Amino acid sequence: MSEEVRAPLPDDAPFVEIWTDGGCKPNPGPGGWGALLCSMGHERELSGGEPETTNNRMELTAAAEALEALKRPCKVTLHTDSEYLRNGITRWHTGWVRRNWRNAAGDPVKNLDLWQRILAAEKRHKVEWLWVRGHSGNVNNERVDQIATAARELMERG
Repeated sequence: MSEEVRAPLPDDAPFVEIWTDGGCKPNPGPGGWGALLCSMGHERELSGGEPETTNNRMELTAAAEALEALKRPCKVTLHTDSEYLRNGITRWHTGWVRRNWRNAAGDPVKNLDLWQRILAAEKRHKVEWLWVRGHSGNVNNERVDQIATAARELMERG
């Protein structure tokens, strides 16, 4: 969660569990992303792809799209197998912002557009960012991996 002050969520804010994944084959190359939103016994799958992208861009896109899909403020647990996404949003972004979107080496932060989308989308919600080991048998992580792969393959077929 970003460190700026936010309005409190209403007591009846729904809880949403989100699983995200993204990838490319090869990297960089054609990519796909997938997200699974679960709330109150309902599930919603989201996906998309790009013809020329990177694994990291697809991981970030999945998180941005999932958070942007929420129609009202929610309590969210977002599961990702991307340490880049989790560390970027929970640890690194405050320094990037302080350094005018430069990393510790002074270089421009990669994927700035997507980091800004995620931060903007996150503001409406209370988000807990959890890392899960990829390809370790976690059912929902495997499911979003399959959704992302299918999106990439569909995009490749045109």
